[in-house]
Amino acid sequence: MIGKTMDEIALGETAEFAKTVSETDVYLYAGITGDLNPAHVNEAYAADTFFKGRIAHGMLTAGFISAILGTRLPGPGTIYIRQELNFLAPVRMGDTITARVEVMEKITEKNRLRLRTTCTNQAGKTVLDGEAVVMPPKKA
Repeated sequence: MIGKTMDEIALGETAEFAKTVSETDVYLYAGITGDLNPAHVNEAYAADTFFKGRIAHGMLTAGFISAILGTRLPGPGTIYIRQELNFLAPVRMGDTITARVEVMEKITEKNRLRLRTTCTNQAGKTVLDGEAVVMPPKKA
């Protein structure tokens, strides 16, 4: 099974993925990556920070974009080339995050797509904004 090829993708096309971030997600991400920053795993420490409590790793949130690219748009076989990220607001345990990608440009001669990438929380607040370049799969 392969994802959509360049010819099957339209400008303006979108895909989304939503997930509620749990404490387990944060601890698993910390363990896998080694990022044990106390802002993520130590409530006593985090209570005295700017955010007044623990927050999820920004890159955990960004991973939801990768989930869309590899499973939905373009889908399996997609190669991630580049990603710009702007972290705009904290993600807390219990937040439901909706990641979204939108096709902004098709660079047909290079088999590349330029995508707007965003994540919003359950209140509609944008927590992450960026842009990605990917190579969609080619027909077998």
